[in-house]
Amino acid sequence: MTTTDQQPLGSPFSAAATVEDVMAGVDLSGMTAVVTGGYSGLGLETTRGLTAAGAHVIVPARRPATARVALQNIEGCEVIAMDLVDLDSVRAAAAQISAHLDRLDILMAVAGVMATPERRVGPGWEGQLAANHFGHFALTSELYPLLAATDSARVIVNSSAGHSLTDIRWHDPHFRTGYDKWLAYGQAKTANVLFAVHLDTLGRHHGVRAFALHPGKIITGLQREMSLQEQIDRGWVDEQGNVIGADFKTPSQGAATGLWAATSPLLNGRGGLYLEDCEVASVSTPEQPMDDGGVREYAIAPDAAARLWNLSLAATATTPITR
Repeated sequence: MTTTDQQPLGSPFSAAATVEDVMAGVDLSGMTAVVTGGYSGLGLETTRGLTAAGAHVIVPARRPATARVALQNIEGCEVIAMDLVDLDSVRAAAAQISAHLDRLDILMAVAGVMATPERRVGPGWEGQLAANHFGHFALTSELYPLLAATDSARVIVNSSAGHSLTDIRWHDPHFRTGYDKWLAYGQAKTANVLFAVHLDTLGRHHGVRAFALHPGKIITGLQREMSLQEQIDRGWVDEQGNVIGADFKTPSQGAATGLWAATSPLLNGRGGLYLEDCEVASVSTPEQPMDDGGVREYAIAPDAAARLWNLSLAATATTPITR
């Protein structure tokens, strides 16, 4: 993948597209998908869209009881326990999935955290990098044989325009010299894009293609660790918590790009791309404001993607994926 591949394809959809729009006429009968975070916010909309199209959806959840309540009226899905920041839990969930499937068609990494207070997990990892990247890296690696068995699988990784806040802090990825919750979030979102880039490099030889995306600005449970006042100060909501920010999407509009990435024939034979508004995004310059869209060049750099992959392999002690 090169920066010249990051060009719009002429998608028939836009920022206003909903789950219903992008899934109209899509038939996923006989297919299986795994959706992390698939019981709330964008993940819940994603699960609804996939099951409505006939897919069987497995939802790994840190709070399985809560997940089962949220999904109780949706047919065609099941919940298993998994905590993204606990690699033993991730491996156990992957083993459970692998014991019952011989192939996996779609893996959607929707779960995530944003702008959290400083947390140390595992061997002292920064919590946002662990939850948003390391957990999904380990899960995807463990499920890779099932993905490769389909010859046409897609892995979709939710990133964010927040990746424009910072490249990977190679000198201090775990913020041991001082924590900044927004830079930690931005780094984790850059990691999501780089992960998709290198996964696609490795996986395309087995028919596994990967995409990262910005779902748009949406108020969901992702903001749960931000105070109401902070959201008011940013112009996102009013004092009653009502969304007032410009260009904010509904959850259905926010989930549309991920489902478009998972199912669109326009993306056949493509991968390693960053998407937004149901389209391939252009490359943005360092001077462009975050809200103008696009992907920073550092987030799609193949050398950086390979470097992060090797760092993640060493950190998680995951079995390498070979071409």
